[in-house]
Parts: sequence; structure tokens; C-alpha cells
Amino acid sequence: MFTGCGTALVTPFRADQSLDEETLRSLVRRQIDAGINFLVPCGTTGESPTLSRQEHLRVVEITLEEANGQVPVLAGAGGYNTREVVSLAHELEEMHVDGILSVTPYYNKPTPEGLYQHYQAISDAIEIPIIVYSIQGRTGINVDPATLARLAEIENIIGVKEASGNIAQMANIIHQLPEDFLVLCGDDPITIALMALGGRGVISVVSNQIPAEMTQLAQACLKGDFATARQIQKRFLPLMNVNFVESNPIPVKAAMGMMGLLTPVYRLPMCPASEANLERIEKALDAVGLLRGVRVAG
Repeated sequence: MFTGCGTALVTPFRADQSLDEETLRSLVRRQIDAGINFLVPCGTTGESPTLSRQEHLRVVEITLEEANGQVPVLAGAGGYNTREVVSLAHELEEMHVDGILSVTPYYNKPTPEGLYQHYQAISDAIEIPIIVYSIQGRTGINVDPATLARLAEIENIIGVKEASGNIAQMANIIHQLPEDFLVLCGDDPITIALMALGGRGVISVVSNQIPAEMTQLAQACLKGDFATARQIQKRFLPLMNVNFVESNPIPVKAAMGMMGLLTPVYRLPMCPASEANLERIEKALDAVGLLRGVRVAG
């Protein structure tokens, strides 16, 4: 269900900081029309730490309504308070999402045993699939292969979004875990590398901008057509890189503003990109023919 390319959807806001539901619907329809394989609302790219519970559920509800069963919806439900995560995951299951993406607890820095018990508690509360999200650079905690191997024994923990940036660790995870355990890339530039090792797809930031092309790249990798995947990568690598010149999702929302897809509004502590980086983003978009709009202040 969660193979190929899934988009870590941004959350659009209006100038008054309220949720821009109309634009969100438009973005979801654009993804589906482009052939995206699955959608990931309310992940960290969606600025989920700054969404209220009501807003979080509303974003997922809108995504489900627009998807209307055409593509799976893997909803974000993560955080550092296990009880709150369990409660949110249960609510999302009742909304009939297809699965949960759950980032590791941040700041707490739990031990491997604490991580295991955290995900075991989520698993005990719901029956739908769970994908662990490992991104040490943002959370301060790594999910090592041994811990993942324990988690993989839990029936509804079916995979990991691996964003450690450590290719050797990714290789060891794929080697040590069961073949049906999904290993998904969390870093656009190394999607080909991970999928060449046996990964099954990517949860992508750049597919907010180029959903069709990233889906083609992931599908080419699944078919073993790495020549086609490399052609796509060569064209869009500068865009993948510029999306991280500042903390995600600042650059991707700035770029989408320049593409005319949304108004680039952020919630503190996220703030608009610097002028120098806006120029870099603009240049990257122009180089691949995506520059459509004009800069809009965030």
C-alpha cells in the first residue's frame, strides 16, 4: 500500500495564520491528478507540531475527502507524549486513514527500550499499519537496526521512513529485517541509493513541487530501471537540495509560493526564508521551468 512515492504534504495557511482549506484541497487534487502513490498529511513537513488537535484532524479529514479512496492516506501521528500520540492515532483510525506515520519522540531521547515501549503502546491502541519515522537530525534519537528488528515483530508495525542519512545503516536494516518490512527513504536526494539497496519507495518533500516526476522516479526504481531514475534525478537534484537550504518546510513552501500553488505562510517558530535563500530557490525553480508566480511575503 505504501510503496512508490508518497508526498509529505505541506499545510497551507492564510495570511491570518488560519488553515487554508481551499488551497489544501487544491494541493491534494493536484497530487492525485499527477499519479502520486500515497499521501502523508500532518507529518512534520506539514508543520504538525504547530497544529491544534482540531486542525490536525481537519487536515486529515480534507485529505481523505479529496482522495476519496483513490490513493492511500498515511496520516502523521507522532510526538514526545506517548499518551497523546496514542489518543491521536486512535482518532485517526476512527476516521479510516490507511495507516499512521509516527516520528520518534523528540527531546526526551528515550532509550531503545523506551522507543520499543512507545511504539508498542501505539500498536496496542490501533489495528491499522504503523510506519516508524526515524530522523535523528530533527529528533536527537536514532532507531537502530536492532530496535527496528524488535519493532518489526509487532504485527501492525510494517515499515520505517529512514531519514538518518546513514546509507550503511539503511543497508543493514534492509539486510537484517524481514523482506516484507517496508524501508522508505526520507531524503529525496538519496532515494535511488536506498531503493537500489532494496528500499520500497520514498516519502518525499520535493513531490510537493513535482509529484509526477518523483512518482516516475520511484516507480522506475521499483522496476529496476535505474537509468530512467537517474535522468530524473539529474534534472531535479538542485531542486531537491534547495528545499533544505533552511529548515524544512520553509524552502518548499517558499518555492510553492513562487509556483503559484499557495501563499507561503508559516507558524512560529518557522519563519520566511532569508533574501539570499529566496534567490537560490527562485533560481532553482527557474532552471527546471517551474517558476510561475512572483514572490509573496510570508
